Amino acid sequence: MKFRNILLTTFAASAFVIGTTSCSDSFLDEKMYSSYGPEVSDVNAKLVGLHRQYAAIWGMSSQQGFVGCWQVGTDVGAPGDTQGVEVPFYRYQELNAENAGVSFLWEKLYELINSANQIIASQAEGGDAAATAEAMFFRAYAYNMLVTLWGDVPLVTESTSIPRTDYTRNAVAEVDGVIDSDLVYAMSNLPVVGAAKNESRINQDMARQLAGEAYLRMGMRDASYFKKAEDAVTPIIIGGKYELISARYGKYAAEPGDYYHDMFRWGNQRRSQGNMEAIWTFEMEYNRDVNGGTIDNPQQRRNWVPAFHKLDGMVNADSIGGRGNGRLRISNFVKYGLYEKGDIRNSNYNIRRVMWYNKPGFSKEVGIDAKGFLVDKDKGVRNVTLKTGDQVIPHEGDSLNVFYPHPTKWGAYDETDDFGYAVVKDWPVMRLGETYLLRAEARFRQGNTQGAADDINVLRDRAFKDYRAVAPGAGKVTADQIDIDFILDERARELISEENRRMTLVRTNTLAERIKLNGDVEPAAPSNKVITGFDANIHTLLPIPLTEIQLNKDGNLKQNPGY
Repeated sequence: MKFRNILLTTFAASAFVIGTTSCSDSFLDEKMYSSYGPEVSDVNAKLVGLHRQYAAIWGMSSQQGFVGCWQVGTDVGAPGDTQGVEVPFYRYQELNAENAGVSFLWEKLYELINSANQIIASQAEGGDAAATAEAMFFRAYAYNMLVTLWGDVPLVTESTSIPRTDYTRNAVAEVDGVIDSDLVYAMSNLPVVGAAKNESRINQDMARQLAGEAYLRMGMRDASYFKKAEDAVTPIIIGGKYELISARYGKYAAEPGDYYHDMFRWGNQRRSQGNMEAIWTFEMEYNRDVNGGTIDNPQQRRNWVPAFHKLDGMVNADSIGGRGNGRLRISNFVKYGLYEKGDIRNSNYNIRRVMWYNKPGFSKEVGIDAKGFLVDKDKGVRNVTLKTGDQVIPHEGDSLNVFYPHPTKWGAYDETDDFGYAVVKDWPVMRLGETYLLRAEARFRQGNTQGAADDINVLRDRAFKDYRAVAPGAGKVTADQIDIDFILDERARELISEENRRMTLVRTNTLAERIKLNGDVEPAAPSNKVITGFDANIHTLLPIPLTEIQLNKDGNLKQNPGY
């Protein structure tokens, strides 16, 4: 099996040992200047290295569509102006063991595991329990993702320093034993919220949230884990350290907006900035974060925000999310069938459906067809003059890339980078809204539909708070409405563009059924923008990367069926 960090250490580039001679000249002795070298003694620096590796996964830019792999081809995601790596995730007949997104994630997760193993081993004899717990959190995170997406995978709990070619796949239940043990240790030995070295560093509640998700997956194999999932997340809910955001706050409170939108605006996302719903906000702002700056060039905004900069009359601005590329669209299911009237999560600040021309001095005479789309004037339709401040009227063909309803959670504008290649704002990873959803799912799985409805109603009380002034009781749900589809719908309403939707659907064994909801066959869409070729017997799990199988010549990394 090929682990890149066997040959190239996690914390610094290795020196390649060419050979040995009898020469005693000291200038030939290697000296490591990087503080992230393999012999670094500062365990805190090594832990920061884990955060950097996490950021390197979700901040990759060389394959801009990587972010879309985990959304497109599900119930919530449809292709836009795709970059390439994500195409086989909706044209499933093309998904194979050489997909760059599949290979990248597998490789990076095992790099994270190997680095965590190094730290855990270094603290084995009377070491720092909190450091061990933080490393175990990341190891559990990586293995939970691996077994969710691939099933049986090699289980490696010791750091490797020489290449191995004899790996085999361990059963999911065996890997789950390590995940469970790691998370139990982490929940007991990590610092409480507010006591970590930095608010982005791992604390007990982050481990509890991860445990809730992992135990729900394990419960599909062993139902006793559903109670463990509920018990893991309940302390977050009742501990008094968090609250759902239900009032305007922060640096934009005087500007147009709403309280839900405030959570996701640049400079409002951290607990120290007033976001008391945040459990894990990964810090990515320039030179202010746990890891010293942005990692690579994260592509989340360029995926989720359409390329409205291509419209005449539009210029990039923070209020409209900055510059996107429209690589990923929310499905028709989300756009037209998911939200009820009055749900603040569907306000124009959160799912932007309407925009206004904002280019100073803009004025243009155009034609508008019977459908309300902008067309060339020579088609004989009535003419109007559009100007700055008027509502944007797109071309009919713009709906695949340039202009369409889109979530705003990743939007931000950096005045020093109008081109907007990288996300420079923080990442919302875990928050209290999802905690309620995890516990609702755990309660439902145990037959407690009333408890599940109670948890979901906490979220819907927040979502419909303003609308209830005119429609009392709007949004309330009852126990008899609760099933797994309702919970997954509510997760989409609450967590669109935040959660890894593919992982959620795979861990709940619902990917095949939920794909049918997508409904995103646009009238103007070419056939290559439609979900095709999905086979539940093949595509529920991902293929083992071909390079891993080929390099593991002395072992048996058996491929998943159908690939």
